[in-house]
Amino acid sequence: MELAIIIAVVMVALVFDYTNGFHDAANAIATSVSTRALTPRVALGMAAVMNFVGAFLGQKVAQTVSEVITPPSGTHGLIIVMAGLLGAIAWNLITWYFGLPSSSSHALIGGLAGSALAAGVTVHWETIIDKVAIPMVLSPIFAFAAGFAVMIAILWIFRRANPSKAQRGFRFAQTVSAAGMALGHGLQDAQKTMGVIFLALLAGGYVGGGDDLPLWVIFSAAAAISLGTWSGGWRIMRTLGRRIIHLDPPRGFAAESVAASVLYTTAYVYEAPISTTHTITSAVMGVGATKRLSAVRWGVAKSILTAWVLTFPAAGAMAAASYFVCHLVLEVL
Repeated sequence: MELAIIIAVVMVALVFDYTNGFHDAANAIATSVSTRALTPRVALGMAAVMNFVGAFLGQKVAQTVSEVITPPSGTHGLIIVMAGLLGAIAWNLITWYFGLPSSSSHALIGGLAGSALAAGVTVHWETIIDKVAIPMVLSPIFAFAAGFAVMIAILWIFRRANPSKAQRGFRFAQTVSAAGMALGHGLQDAQKTMGVIFLALLAGGYVGGGDDLPLWVIFSAAAAISLGTWSGGWRIMRTLGRRIIHLDPPRGFAAESVAASVLYTTAYVYEAPISTTHTITSAVMGVGATKRLSAVRWGVAKSILTAWVLTFPAAGAMAAASYFVCHLVLEVL
């Protein structure tokens, strides 16, 4: 029974990874597609490949995710991890359906915390505050400010450039910045699934707390997020690429470059599982504000902000409900 539950948890984790891929595919490519720097299929293919590669570039974020809760060993601990994943998947699907670019990362952390609280298990709030909550607030603020500053610099540097040549140049540059963004997405988001699978293996006694991630965990998480990215996320792509503001190639390049830089810095320096969605959305609003503040559709931004605020508690509540159902079915009955 325990082995069957471990296999089920791993499969659910990979399903989450897949939904993360199609939910967050827009993060890497929406700006490039909306400016016509890349066609949708070419952009998705590139993003899928770079997501896969990025998943192999580090394990620090995975380690942070595995330290959010301390599940007990055995079946009960596995049920807690599974319920956290189910809550995150449910919230991902709801926000995807309504086209809201919410955070898969915070849905996962909220789901794990919600299921752990429902089970009466220790939640490491210090880790959540230091590695999740503080970066959750600071990364969008920094991305907005940096996006604004980088775009101002671009406008000043290229103020005398031929407009048509500059547009062509930035369309090419967007290929590089979109690839960098997709690489950062794989680096950040695939590792979160690895961390959850590691938690399940730890609860089942298949790994020790100080062990490295098994290669099959890294490969399967990388493959799942890449397949999810390839399947696309057209609803959210429309929100990021057009509904917030109509982007041109220079602004698309600036937004992607800033967002990618934030992803790499937080992964390698702070080991923080930040939201790629929050980061790129804030950067898009920052570069858009250089036109004029009214150019940004703040009503859409308000809807996105609402989804951000609701993500942690909503995913936690869904995970708690999932825990009670799973506990009843797998342990009581």
